[in-house]
Amino acid sequence: MSMEDMVSGARSIFPPVHGSSLALSQTERRVATYFAANRHQVLVMSAMELARTLGTSDATIIRTAKAVGFDGLDALRRAIADDLKTQDNPAERITQTIRETGGDLKRAFEDTQRAQIQAIEAISANVPADDYAALVTRLAGAREIVIFGIGPTSALAVYFATQLTRFGLRARAVTATGLLLADQLLPMEKGDLLFIMAYGRVYSELDVLVDHASRVNAGKILVTDTLESQLGPRVDMTLTIPRGKTDAFSMHTATLAFIEMIIVGLATFQPKAAIEKLELLNLLRSELAGDDVRLMHRLHKGGRSGKHRDAKQDKPEQNAVDRESGEAV
Repeated sequence: MSMEDMVSGARSIFPPVHGSSLALSQTERRVATYFAANRHQVLVMSAMELARTLGTSDATIIRTAKAVGFDGLDALRRAIADDLKTQDNPAERITQTIRETGGDLKRAFEDTQRAQIQAIEAISANVPADDYAALVTRLAGAREIVIFGIGPTSALAVYFATQLTRFGLRARAVTATGLLLADQLLPMEKGDLLFIMAYGRVYSELDVLVDHASRVNAGKILVTDTLESQLGPRVDMTLTIPRGKTDAFSMHTATLAFIEMIIVGLATFQPKAAIEKLELLNLLRSELAGDDVRLMHRLHKGGRSGKHRDAKQDKPEQNAVDRESGEAV
């Protein structure tokens, strides 16, 4: 497939490269072709990373961005992000993904696996260890962690809030849209930390959310793959976590992996609080499960010991608990 074909199929904002009047060297043409065919990578990779991938210099990367009509690499990224907003259609994205697999199930399996591995590997390239440590520290010190995610991301927001609560932090998920979002924003106050997972475009809920967090002087962390140029100046920290190809089916593997990295980091940062809260969780589960479950747990442990026991001892009746008195029979 020619570069022009790829550009046309993706509604690209790039001018034709081959056979055009652009004054590009052979290397610059190769870089420009890569820009057009790999827009998702251009969004999340630095000039140095792009240069390493293409076997050239970061100066060539920036020079090529200017040669194809942009003020620089940042301006190119903004144009790509804006162009992709018009393509935020799930049907179009899955159609593109299906087209890439060629209807081959084996290729669908391999391509998806490869895309998810690449997305997870991109975390270490996009999130320096110092930024990760700073994020964990801020989360640990927040009065309450408010996690925003709508659509499919709402499930991740609920999961993250549940895990943070289990590890001893105050956390809640904000997943409403429209007017219902106002009720979920009301409790936010100074000392809270807003953890935003948002992709694609700055919709009205996201705009209001960020403004309200600023109004009450709450901290703001943004996890995204395309919105850094638009929301970066309005938040305290932006973390680039890709969801696979921006013009293909969205995958949340890297976001989930990053959430679990944060959870492990918090347990490492404040182990005493995490362990105490998990022990309390276990106690509550035991109390809620009731005597029958505790009995089965004891029998299970005895069965796994490998020691022979008297058949009488194995009978549940011998170890039963009187439900009314609470005393062992």
